[in-house]
Amino acid sequence: MRVLLSTYGTRGDVEPLVALAVRLRALGADVRMCAPPDEEFAERLVGLGVRLVPVGPPVRAAMRGTSIPSAAELSRARTQMVDTQFGVFPEAAEGCDVLVAAGLAQIAARSVAEAMGISYVYTSYSAVNLPSPHHAPPPRPGWPEPGVSDNLKRWELDAHQVNAQFSEVLNGHRASLGLPPVDNVRDHVCTDRPWLAADPVLGPWPETPGLGVVQTGAWTQVDERPLPADLLTFLDAGAPPVYVGYGSMSPSQDTPRRAIEALRAQGHRVLVSRGWADLGLLDDGDDCFAIGEVNQQRLFGRVAAVMHHGGAGTTMAAARAGAPQVVVPPQLSDMPYWAGRVRELGIGAAHDGPPPTTEILGAAFRTALAPETRARARALGAEVRTDGAAVAANLLLDTLR
Repeated sequence: MRVLLSTYGTRGDVEPLVALAVRLRALGADVRMCAPPDEEFAERLVGLGVRLVPVGPPVRAAMRGTSIPSAAELSRARTQMVDTQFGVFPEAAEGCDVLVAAGLAQIAARSVAEAMGISYVYTSYSAVNLPSPHHAPPPRPGWPEPGVSDNLKRWELDAHQVNAQFSEVLNGHRASLGLPPVDNVRDHVCTDRPWLAADPVLGPWPETPGLGVVQTGAWTQVDERPLPADLLTFLDAGAPPVYVGYGSMSPSQDTPRRAIEALRAQGHRVLVSRGWADLGLLDDGDDCFAIGEVNQQRLFGRVAAVMHHGGAGTTMAAARAGAPQVVVPPQLSDMPYWAGRVRELGIGAAHDGPPPTTEILGAAFRTALAPETRARARALGAEVRTDGAAVAANLLLDTLR
């Protein structure tokens, strides 16, 4: 059995497919993956025996930009990515039985699978990315927010925006492959039976007529890496610290500083994750410590709380560890959704709006660090499933058989 996995994005987009790849290989499947050509992704996949097929420009370099691309620049980049996918996917999928695509950016994937006569599965990591009257579409960079509040109307407008961006380029390539045009690009990519790789307790799917979502659970794997010795020394030197990190995102310049100030005012130690934005400390005080990329599964079990950007992976890791959360998300993709889930479940606090002040962050930390919040976080952590990737791998192979 040969499987092609495909995604484009940051580590949070790539790691779930890595977890699926590991499970598929354990079942005897031959797996290759289309992903960004960043060195860290290449090294990760080579170490697992998975062939990387690079697609598009490196992501990390783009995330380091100091200015937000204009709507016109984003539009050009999206169109170029579709052209790139149609150039790369056919050869990458040669000899494969199925193409599994994660994320709406995989515009070409279904058409290539259709032309090659192989199966196609679309996967989302968050319920908010799939059309439903129970929630609005997520914010999409470079596209205006609809001026209506009705969720179904907002999803209709979202489909129009996706069509405006991709319809011409997609149908042009489909015509060259001898395929008929599609009139709804978003729903064509998502299919009427998408998979949802999210935990059913943390991010459940609200039943929606016309969309047969298959929720497998989040795609994760056990991380056995030990924590660095200097980090262990810091952890052992006092009370559990509060973790502050933004992963691949770049927070407002003042947010990490204000978080440290707010935590220090309450007598808490702080652990700063540098991340792709290379966050740093305010001074050389022994109550703060900076780290690079480490095993979050081990670390989050030893911290008092986790402050982060609202990525699906970090939200899941903190929830699984039973750690209370403070989420300060950029208004981007599914991050506001995960912030809302943390608030609704009572396992932490979430900020919605402009960069928070020190006072607002102080209040959020008091909420997250309250005994009742920690109790709810621990209780939910015991319910979070860890078998999502295994469920998906078995389901995929059973379906193909």
